[in-house]
Amino acid sequence: MPDTKSPADSEAGEIPDGLPSTIADGSTPLDKADMYRMGKTPQLHRNFRFFSIFGFTMVLMQTWETELNVSVFGLVNGGTGGVIWVYFGAFLGLFFAILTMAEMASMAPTTGGQYHWVSEFAPRSSQRFLSFIVGWLSVLGWQVGNPAICFLLAQQIQGLVILNNPSYVPERWHLTLLVIAILTVCMVLNTLLYRALPLLETLALVLHTAGFLAVLIPLWTMGPKLQSARDVFFTFADGGGWGNTGLSCLVGILSPIFSLLGPDSATHMAEELQDASKSLPRAMIATALLNGVSGFVMMVTYCMVLGDLESVLQTPTMIPFIQVFYNAVGSYGGVTAMTCIMIIMASCGVVNNIATSSRQLWAFARDRGVPFSGWFAKVHPRLGLPLNALGASYVFAVLLSLINIGSTVAFNILTSLGVGALLSSYAISCGCIAVKRIRHEPLLPRSFDLGRAGLVINVLSVSFLVFTFIMTFFPPVPEPTLEMMNWSILVYGTVVVFSVVYYIVRGRLRYAGPVEYVRKSA
Repeated sequence: MPDTKSPADSEAGEIPDGLPSTIADGSTPLDKADMYRMGKTPQLHRNFRFFSIFGFTMVLMQTWETELNVSVFGLVNGGTGGVIWVYFGAFLGLFFAILTMAEMASMAPTTGGQYHWVSEFAPRSSQRFLSFIVGWLSVLGWQVGNPAICFLLAQQIQGLVILNNPSYVPERWHLTLLVIAILTVCMVLNTLLYRALPLLETLALVLHTAGFLAVLIPLWTMGPKLQSARDVFFTFADGGGWGNTGLSCLVGILSPIFSLLGPDSATHMAEELQDASKSLPRAMIATALLNGVSGFVMMVTYCMVLGDLESVLQTPTMIPFIQVFYNAVGSYGGVTAMTCIMIIMASCGVVNNIATSSRQLWAFARDRGVPFSGWFAKVHPRLGLPLNALGASYVFAVLLSLINIGSTVAFNILTSLGVGALLSSYAISCGCIAVKRIRHEPLLPRSFDLGRAGLVINVLSVSFLVFTFIMTFFPPVPEPTLEMMNWSILVYGTVVVFSVVYYIVRGRLRYAGPVEYVRKSA
């Protein structure tokens, strides 16, 4: 049997009420009780309150901005009607999943998130193994997201340069240097300016909201003649050549899924949030609703002013939404201002993604789920930050970005893990709570309770997540080239095989799972 003594226990001091801790921060009595029940030592400063964590998740998710950036995949596979209706369906399906995870977050508000919930709520016989696999998927899913998001951001910057300087010839190494520069600035914000992060999140939320109007209104008022609602909502296309319009629309589901992922990020900041068991579910649900609605409004508007898709795809900027902006406002200055909003918001999203990925790594290391767990799990005693996990996340992203210099295909292969990994972690954790309800097993006390609708919501969320998980592995066309192939299944399978082998060889000897630290009588 693995050692079930928590790595943090040996460092524990005492705080009021006799609960172990290394710091006395802004924890409420309920926060202390939750940490005590879960057998965790409070080590991070609780700098966040509801509004700042709400801003954090809104900015990381930033649905309307992301949808503009990735909607091309859905427009090719589905047309305007397909991308709109598939977005609506994806929003509903993921909202059920967010409701389920919000309830689990209310029961166990921990930075570990999904792998912790699996450890607590899965059937006893599979708790340790399943939570270990989910932990690896969550850690690597968030880690590869850092260079992937930076890559999209760097492409936007290059597109803006091309718009204003058509003679500029982009090179792969230019893109890589931009990615490293973005990562470095965001790393500084996550360390030296960390105490100001809650304030910055609030300001970013204001820009996210104001920027929505600053982009939407020009498209409405200055854009080309709007297409009829009937044409936009009911024009479907099989641009990928699947031979079936319905299948083509489903293949395009990757666009809305990518833009709607993220409300669970608040969970991975749970131990830095005051009154976490109450604030977490509220922030997750509010984020999903508001970002989902704003994304839908922006997507419909974008389709209304899109014009000819083929000409937009051939834009010299290589960024279709920049071309749509130019077609709408006809001014380089106006397009530059609108695109700068997108770039600033994407940069804020990178800051939050680095924070989230480092906390997920730190939490899993605290439970001895990764090699060199003791080093990754260290927290700076004065700053109250997992600096080692932050530094490792930065270095990992920089190393991955260097691959792009040699081959963009290889870079895309390695960074394609994120969506599938997160969806499967959602599905497994939601499935565990559904099984508990089916077996009529008691659930933990919680401030957010799905009540009698709980089982229906749980089952709907698992069904949707499993279906979507399968669809995200489809390539954009039936017979893709090497460059167009969707390599997610290869990378995902490799991670699963590696984590299983590591579990058999070493993990089962060291990893007990969070459930073993839980105080049953608390």
